[in-house]
Amino acid sequence: MINETDHEFLNKKGISPEQVNIQLNHFKDGFPFMDIQKPASIGDGIITLDEEQKLMFTDQYRNGIDEGLSILKFVPASGAATRMFKDLFSFINADQSKQEELKKSGPINDFLTHIQYFAFSKNLEAICNIDFSDENAVFENGALIIEKLLLPEGLNYGNYPKGVLQFHNDGDKSTTPIEEHMIEGALYGQDNEGIVNLHFTVSEDHIKLFKGIVDKNIALFEAKYDVKYNISYSTQKSYTDTIAVNPDNTPFRLEDDQLLFRPAGHGALIENLNDLNADIIFIKNIDNVVPSYRLKDTIQYKEALAGVLYFYQQRIYDFLEAIENETADDDLIDEILDFMQAELFIINPESFTSKGEKLKYITTKLNRPVRVCGMVKNEGEAGGGPFWGIGKNNEISLQVVESSQIDLNNETKKKLLQQSTHFNPVDLICSTKNYAGQKFNLLDYVDPKTGFISSKSLNGKELKALELPGLWNGAMSDWTTLFVEVPISTFNPVKTVNDLLRVQHQPEGVEKH
Repeated sequence: MINETDHEFLNKKGISPEQVNIQLNHFKDGFPFMDIQKPASIGDGIITLDEEQKLMFTDQYRNGIDEGLSILKFVPASGAATRMFKDLFSFINADQSKQEELKKSGPINDFLTHIQYFAFSKNLEAICNIDFSDENAVFENGALIIEKLLLPEGLNYGNYPKGVLQFHNDGDKSTTPIEEHMIEGALYGQDNEGIVNLHFTVSEDHIKLFKGIVDKNIALFEAKYDVKYNISYSTQKSYTDTIAVNPDNTPFRLEDDQLLFRPAGHGALIENLNDLNADIIFIKNIDNVVPSYRLKDTIQYKEALAGVLYFYQQRIYDFLEAIENETADDDLIDEILDFMQAELFIINPESFTSKGEKLKYITTKLNRPVRVCGMVKNEGEAGGGPFWGIGKNNEISLQVVESSQIDLNNETKKKLLQQSTHFNPVDLICSTKNYAGQKFNLLDYVDPKTGFISSKSLNGKELKALELPGLWNGAMSDWTTLFVEVPISTFNPVKTVNDLLRVQHQPEGVEKH
């Protein structure tokens, strides 16, 4: 199936034939479902913080900054906004009678009815030369308006990444997610020298767009927030792309007979994260932003969660240094084991054969990356959730699990999913260095069994695609994990364009439409 020409192509991408064969076998064999044991819940894997604890952990974080902690904000932002406009694309691709039907109710009706509430409305109105205050004119010209929003002859939003789209209005100025993340970074992510390290993962085609928005705003924000920005970018590495196959699992080939490789999802970004160097790394998706005046809860909980991470990071470091310096007596070893089980939710073996076995076990479990994950109460949003599941080393541990990883044909597992009280808003704070200040190789902690196969098409032909273990799922399977409850007000993703009509994304004083 792999010929000599393929070898040359693979060599250019940095992918070995052995990797291709492993991927092809994944298509044939599939991936096992996550063996979830029970949902994580308050007091059983999920921590809650009262007001006093929030203040205490916030002080911990700020003290860490004063002591020289290096801080980084990591923003996955490489995806195009195509899915955000799925309903709008379906509308303009429909025939006229279907369009008239779609305008009567549902997302198209909502979009056109509330067209003036979008931050991009003024620009779109000018391009269309239609008075958006005239509802009849808006509905009569609905197809034109949506085409001008999505297509290259207009705003071209259907081909741009979410990061550069106008999401919010701030007075007379519209703002993009890039700007919102710059503001967030200034408010909770500056170090003791006032430097804000901000890293975007971006598609190669869109770096220029990102830099244009950053360059336009950086001097203004530096003056307003009294900070200095250090903004960097990276793209998904070519060698993380995965081969596509036909429905019969043979390699999918283009018209020129070349193999087709596709970006392997956000799980590929573990490579990008692995290249970065900071004591504390905030991870937050590009579309999970609100206008700056609504940031109070976000800032409060970001700092508190970072304080949780720093507090436990320091305790772990102290214990490991004691072991390395051979000052850990039997009492301290028992204290460490109790700490691991009671506070880090690590399930210890029921017995050990020797002190040496205890020390080896403690070192293995504590000397690894740590993540603190914000979890919100489940109010019907789609997304993964916190579970106790069988992880990389066949041990029960805290895992972020997507619904696609759960066997919904298994009634027991389906009920466990239904019993879940929280879900994952992708609100992570990470520690990726060991107690000696050396970076972990994050690739060592990925569970390769947690990939995903999806159905796609290209030029009308069906194909199957392979996604790597998700960045906050299987890619972090073997990290020490702490789940902390955060309020729903900190989770405001924009998955569809009409999500921008939610009050959280509207100007101050606008409560509903």
